[in-house]
Amino acid sequence: MTHLPHIVADLGLILAVAGLTTLVFKKIRQPVVLGYILAGLLVGPHVTLIPTVVDNEAVSTWSEIGVIFLLFSLGLEFSFKKLVKVGGSASITALVEIILMIVVGYVVGQFLGWSAMDCIFLGAILSMSSTTIIIRAFDEVGAKTKKFASLVFGILIVEDLVAILLMVLLTTIAVSQQFAGGELVRQIVKLVFFLILWFLAGIFFVPTFLKRTTKLLNDETLLIISIGMCLLMVMLAVEVGFSAALGAFIMGSILAETTQAERIEHLVKSVKDLFAAVFFVSVGMMIDPQIIAAYWFPILVVTLVTIFGKFATSAIGALLSGQSLKHAVQAGMSLAQIGEFSFIIASLGVSLKVTSDFLYPIAVAASAFTTFTTPYLIRFSGSFYNFLEKRLPQKWVTSLNRYSSSTQQLSGYSDWKILLRAYTINLVIHSVILIAIIILSRNFLLPFILSTFGHDVGAMSIAVAIILMLMTPFIWALAIRRIQREAYASLWLNRKINRGPLIMLEMVRIIVAVLHVGFLLHIFFSASVAFVIALTAMGLAIVIFRNKLQSFYDRIERRFLYNLNERENLKVAKPEVTPWDAHLADFEVIPESALAGKQLHELGLRELYGINIALIERGKLSIPIPDRHARLFPGDRISVIGTDDQLQRIKGLFEEADGLESESQKTGIGLHNFTVSKSSPLLHKTIRDSGLRAAGLVVGLERNNERILNPDSSMLLEDGDILWVAGNEEKLRQLVDH
Repeated sequence: MTHLPHIVADLGLILAVAGLTTLVFKKIRQPVVLGYILAGLLVGPHVTLIPTVVDNEAVSTWSEIGVIFLLFSLGLEFSFKKLVKVGGSASITALVEIILMIVVGYVVGQFLGWSAMDCIFLGAILSMSSTTIIIRAFDEVGAKTKKFASLVFGILIVEDLVAILLMVLLTTIAVSQQFAGGELVRQIVKLVFFLILWFLAGIFFVPTFLKRTTKLLNDETLLIISIGMCLLMVMLAVEVGFSAALGAFIMGSILAETTQAERIEHLVKSVKDLFAAVFFVSVGMMIDPQIIAAYWFPILVVTLVTIFGKFATSAIGALLSGQSLKHAVQAGMSLAQIGEFSFIIASLGVSLKVTSDFLYPIAVAASAFTTFTTPYLIRFSGSFYNFLEKRLPQKWVTSLNRYSSSTQQLSGYSDWKILLRAYTINLVIHSVILIAIIILSRNFLLPFILSTFGHDVGAMSIAVAIILMLMTPFIWALAIRRIQREAYASLWLNRKINRGPLIMLEMVRIIVAVLHVGFLLHIFFSASVAFVIALTAMGLAIVIFRNKLQSFYDRIERRFLYNLNERENLKVAKPEVTPWDAHLADFEVIPESALAGKQLHELGLRELYGINIALIERGKLSIPIPDRHARLFPGDRISVIGTDDQLQRIKGLFEEADGLESESQKTGIGLHNFTVSKSSPLLHKTIRDSGLRAAGLVVGLERNNERILNPDSSMLLEDGDILWVAGNEEKLRQLVDH
């Protein structure tokens, strides 16, 4: 009789039991992740009701592959550009919540008498919320169209990136077994260096490769290539001292910027689901019911700290970022759980053998309890806000709302902010590229040249010349290329104040470029000789080849920017999430909808529901601020402005789009606000006569802390009025500043 390998039998047992448990959990409308964990408990070594897994080591290997594909899929959904677009509010909230929860987790661990390493990992575990559980809960309670949901999704995006950084830092702490500040800083700098380098190289090469092979890429080939790229980046990340999960995440985020991103995500989904199921089953296999019974008090404490601590810290972060009290409370109650990343962080502690055996099952148990409570917390968040508003002193509520409004005012960047930001980005990016060229040349190009031509001066000179030739375009961009010409020219006109600092900025650029060349030449020559040669070589190269360098660098930059924006350029514009109670939500006109085929004035959506249509997307056609004669067709995607209650009332008329928030080209169409001052040309004019209609649609007016949605066009604008207008920001600025 043929012998069946243990790994095949174990995999069959795992998937069979996981299939049954997930059916049960779907029936009772609970996340299937909990079903996988229960399946792991049943097939694990601590429960003997059914046959158990024999080859635990093989299952552990499969679970590591599961983590890789989980992070790869997360990267495909992530996109660094999406992180830039979530805005300061979500970033501030996420960072405040993460920092405070790490501190809270450490203090709670100390209270329970745990070791320092257990306390650190507990803090990291508690700082991560669960994207899967929150999306599922939002679907169940119908909260995806509400204003605070957009804030929560932004926070989750930031948490995903911070979780990757935490894994690197925790690994460093675990290996060194001490809080070595210098080592942590070195690891952070190293991580940032490789993140920038991999992103730049990936965006430059990967989209170009996929575009040129498009005709050859059927589903099978694209799947193999995508997984191959993922595993190659995993190997590269491990080679330079990072985790496999980080490499998978980086490659996913690079592919997320390509035009094939949705197709790759669809193809990888089944593979990810299979291996992710094995990972979560392996989580359940590590749970010992006896440990849970013995540590019931720590589990209770950690669960309560998760619910109340994450609610409080998230709400505090949201308030500090300028959100209203209502949205801060709703966001805080939505984030009060732990999930997938917490499991990964807990498993990291186990694999590094630095955490106690009880920490992992405690984290899983707390996650299970908070998973059940999350839908109820989201559902009752509005009622809890009403309760708080009545109990808190009215002065506090008024102050918080005033702070929220003031932080959301339109504020343009000053010329100095624009220039400094551009110079910083230029300095960091080109320094990373130059250092990478030097390191790669020293490790690969130089040994090849020396082995081919010998170790004499001639061979060394050839190597230096080739490396300098590779570096020259980026040295020119770092030291000479003009950046933000308009802002620079505006500042230069002020002779007394700005010219000195501007000259210093240019000197800093040149000095940094010289240091990079000197760093290269110092490998071959003494420091003083290297400096003189560097200065001379750079000056001659720039003077002689200035035009060619500019042309060559411009081609590189155009290719990079084209690849970076190609996915967006294939999509139509869509308004961004907005900062007031009236906010934007997306719906789709289904073929059988009564709205299809009718003009907007026939539907009377503004009169009946109080909402406004800001944008109609129809294939590649985009209709911003449509007039009353615009007609809706089946398949149209509609961006609607309204309050939570108004959007909820019209929800039945539309079919909601799936997913979080699709990434699209930013064209300035959005909901903006500005204050009417005494010097404003709009003062004492009616909304109808103000000319605002040429730039957008007035959807709200705030006067004496009273908010008026859809104000009458005959209203006179007064000093101090805050207007909310859906339209093009640049046109609004021109109108207001006129």
